[in-house]
Order: sequence, then C-alpha cells, then structure tokens
Amino acid sequence: MITLGKLSVGILLTATTLPAIADIVMGVFPRRPISVTHKAFTPLANELEKQLGEKVKLVIAKNFKEFWKGVKSKKYDLVHYNQYHYLLSTKLGYKVILANEEFGNKQIAGSLSVRKDSGIKTVADLKGKTILFGGGKKAMGSYIAPTAILKKAGLEAGKDYTVKFAKNPPSAVIGVFNKAAEAAGSGNVILKIKGVKKKVDTTQMTILAESDTFVHLPWAVKGDMSADKSKKIQTIMTSLKGTPGGDKILKSAKVTNYQVVTDADFAKVKEITKFAIGEDL
Repeated sequence: MITLGKLSVGILLTATTLPAIADIVMGVFPRRPISVTHKAFTPLANELEKQLGEKVKLVIAKNFKEFWKGVKSKKYDLVHYNQYHYLLSTKLGYKVILANEEFGNKQIAGSLSVRKDSGIKTVADLKGKTILFGGGKKAMGSYIAPTAILKKAGLEAGKDYTVKFAKNPPSAVIGVFNKAAEAAGSGNVILKIKGVKKKVDTTQMTILAESDTFVHLPWAVKGDMSADKSKKIQTIMTSLKGTPGGDKILKSAKVTNYQVVTDADFAKVKEITKFAIGEDL
C-alpha cells in the first residue's frame, strides 16, 4: 500500500491483470482437403512463431463458405486465399504482402479440363454439358477465370451449360474423371498436384483451355497489423528459399517460393473478374 497525503493507492499485480500475448491467427483457404492443408502449412506456422516470438495459430476452415465468414469477421491476422478473395477483402482493410510461386511460376491461370476420351476438343463443344467448378462462386482460378474462358467462347451459364460445384478444385477434377460432369473448372496446375495424381490417372485427363495468366495466390495481413510486424512476416517468408530448413517448409507448403507483390499486381485479376462476372473491383 502506498499513501500519498490522504490518498491511498493499492497496487496488486496478478497473472489475470497482466496483458496476454495475443495469438497471430493464420488462416488458409480450403484449396485442398483440410488434413492435407493443415499438414502442409504447420511447418510455416511454426517457423513464423519461432522467428516472430509470438504464438501463431493455424486455422483451416472446413469449406469456402466458412473460410469467408472468417475473413469477413476479420478473424485472420495473416491470411492465404485466392485473388478474388483479396480484392473483396481490401474493403475490410486487408493488405497484400506476398504471393505464391508454384512449380517455378509466379503467375497462374484458370483452366477447363476434360477426359481425353470425352470427345470434347474445343470450348464450344461444352455447349449443353455439365461443368463442375472447384469451390464456389468466389473461386478465382476454378470458377471466375474458367467462366471467362466460356464467356469468351460465347457460352453462358444456365443457358448453354449447367453449373455444378465440387468442394474444392481437386474434387472437381476427380469428379470429371469419374464422369460426374464433362469438364472441370480449376487452376491450370491441377493435373500436377500430387493429391490429384494419387486419386486418378491424370494421363487420362487434359487441359482443354486456359485463361489469361494473372498473379499467383496471395497472402495478406489485417489492416491493424503494424507495418513492422507485416514487414517481418514478409521477410521471413521470402528468405526461406535456399536454406535447409526453409526449403523443407516451402516443399511442405507445395510452393517453390514466395514473392513480394502489391495491389498493382492485381490489375489482370480485376480485368478478368469484370469480364467474367461483371464486378468492377
């Protein structure tokens, strides 16, 4: 007890009154099955935790709908999602800091894939067919970009082809292989993904058409994250390549590197989105 004149001030410090160190919540969209995604990004979360000196909590939503709820509620401090997600999230204050490099490529494209024995040789041949898109209507590489391919060929959803959705891009391709639909909408690297190769004979599938290329899948931070912490995360992730531990982390995350990007790198994404679904973001 400290007495200052007639004023007595009691000072008591307990564990409950000390400020707690907040977790950095790292959200990753369900581009692949949950168990695969969790295993892929746990090493990266652990490395960030080690170098930042803060707890990093990895959160994988069960589906795209639940993931987007997390983005809208600003649940994620660091988030990995698709390009369209990023454009929408800028209104929530999210700031892009990085993008993937996969299979040595800094850009990606949407694609339509079919069975080689389907008799489908051109996009026009998809008229009257069912197309299975991976994810949902917010999926950039597996719905919006493939829709742009179809629209460019003069095909309109509902009128010229039937739209169906799979849980994620791999499921879309697997579904088409098993003849649940005639074509799959996904990113153009889909037939290279090991998880897909394990489930189906990808040599029996082919990419029918690809969209224009655009910047790869981004990483962004919540608007209230300090510039210093954001920069640290950016530096940690771009410094992984070429180090024994770092190369293992990249391999686990199924990327070949991380690249620094800014909002200006999303001009083509905005162009494709406006053409395909009429949104001017």
